[in-house]
Amino acid sequence: MAHKQTAGRDNLGELAPTFAALNDDVLFGQVWSREGQMPARQRSLITCASLMSQGLFPQLEAHLRIAKANGVAKQELVETFTQLAFYAGWPKAWSAFGLLKDIYADVPDDTPDAGLFPLGSPADGPNFTGHAWLHMLTGPDNPLSAGNVTFAAGCYNRWHTHPAGQLLLVTAGHGWEQQQGKPARELHAGDVVECPAGVQHWHGAARDSTLTHVAVTPVSAGQAAVEWLEFPSRSDYEQLD
Repeated sequence: MAHKQTAGRDNLGELAPTFAALNDDVLFGQVWSREGQMPARQRSLITCASLMSQGLFPQLEAHLRIAKANGVAKQELVETFTQLAFYAGWPKAWSAFGLLKDIYADVPDDTPDAGLFPLGSPADGPNFTGHAWLHMLTGPDNPLSAGNVTFAAGCYNRWHTHPAGQLLLVTAGHGWEQQQGKPARELHAGDVVECPAGVQHWHGAARDSTLTHVAVTPVSAGQAAVEWLEFPSRSDYEQLD
């Protein structure tokens, strides 16, 4: 959720109070806060691309910090600036990369793309073959459990069932999902997976890419939301790529 912006009033409140109010109340208070129309993460990425293209580096520095807080991954910005170098100018890309390197210095290069939501906390455990992260989007009392799940490259989970079914909304990366009796399905951002109640399935990242999806699972009082089974065959998984 967008936080209350006060930079305009803090820096220009006495000199240009009208401009300061428009900056804080309209630009950030009304436009940036419309996360139902476009998430703040996407707004940050678009804004950074625009500022880099124009060579507005003091403003870009400030918005890179906002982008970092809004969950924009370092690698997304690397790819954005690389692409724009051919259209906006090579020197602008050099300057933008210098800012990016400093601001994201504490972010490892292999941090996975968490899609539209924060990466969350590590969720490694006996039901995953590798590293995974989880950021819950709903509270414990909600009848729908929704979580942003990110799989490291090569990580997948066990075969499992959901008594009330599950919906997967893929937001980033490349991976696989397979339901019992069906071939594995390749997944990319924008794909939607509907798993019926009681049907065994597994899902996870490809060997060379992370995968992020929002998992929506109905939860009934007194009933487990998932029943874990055995892992898919490693050899079968490796043949998918």
